[in-house]
Amino acid sequence: MGVGNGNGRLLRHSAPLRAHSHLPFPFRLWCVAIIFALTRSLAAQDAPERLDRGRFTFLFYPRDRQLATSLATRALATDTFPGLPRLRQHVTIAIAPDQRRFREWAGGAPEWGSAIAFPDSRRIVLQGQRAGSDAGDPVSVLRHEIAHLALHEYLGNLPPRWFDEGYASYSAGEWGREELLMTNVALALRGMPSLDELEASFSGGATTAQTAYALSYRAVAVLAQMDKTHGLSLFLTYWRDTKSLERAMRQAYGTTLAGFERHWQVTTRQQYGALALVSNVTLAGLLLLFLLTPLYVARRRRDRNRLQRMKEADAAADRAAANAIDDLLGESSTNGQAP
Repeated sequence: MGVGNGNGRLLRHSAPLRAHSHLPFPFRLWCVAIIFALTRSLAAQDAPERLDRGRFTFLFYPRDRQLATSLATRALATDTFPGLPRLRQHVTIAIAPDQRRFREWAGGAPEWGSAIAFPDSRRIVLQGQRAGSDAGDPVSVLRHEIAHLALHEYLGNLPPRWFDEGYASYSAGEWGREELLMTNVALALRGMPSLDELEASFSGGATTAQTAYALSYRAVAVLAQMDKTHGLSLFLTYWRDTKSLERAMRQAYGTTLAGFERHWQVTTRQQYGALALVSNVTLAGLLLLFLLTPLYVARRRRDRNRLQRMKEADAAADRAAANAIDDLLGESSTNGQAP
């Protein structure tokens, strides 16, 4: 530390400062200009940018510029959704540069969530290029979130959570959701949940919620398959007009909500329940084989060692017996000679 001179200044730094005072004024001015330019450049690197494409506005930081451009192009090229007319509301997508700011912007998103949509304000928050592999494909994730806004624009708050999430997954083509059902042994052992139970399961942990997403996707896919000609179009139109899921189900598919629930439960369990049980039994068998193989090898090694010791003992016994017989023969031969 420097020593004070009584005026609150440090004298130790005075000599270097006087040495620099001999530098030419233009050079000092140039140094100041360079420092100012670098400061502005660093500040610009941390300043958010904006990209407008059609009805989409992207807000992002420079490091995510390429990602934002790619997502904007893709979103504009695929801006149609199953059973819905062309959408018009403006959507703002914020790309968080890191996990901390994603949590700040996403608000109430669960810990395992990779993106979130706010239908009332027509905003989406998703993770940028620093996101981990568990955040998923950003193109698919963004389409999933836009589908939430699209459904809300058309139906408002009518859809329950299971349909809202199932429709978003179906629109995003998340076929991988069904792979989870193939390995879910609960379908084979405990059976399918009701739609009310499915609705409540979204508030569980990550594993329970992922199963709920998969079953919701399956429910919407089953609905779309029930009308090969119109898919979800008539159903969504009737739902918007009548404000009733039950009446829309009857008008579009000629069945009740309870009837659809049974159909969804039976077909899903038939298709995936047995596969889940078989796959889990197979997995358990492989695990058991993995655990037992070292024990089997060790047992075989012990048996071989024991057999070798037995063979050596038998050989030793044979040699001892032969020696004993030879000794007896020798003694009898000696005793049998004449004096």
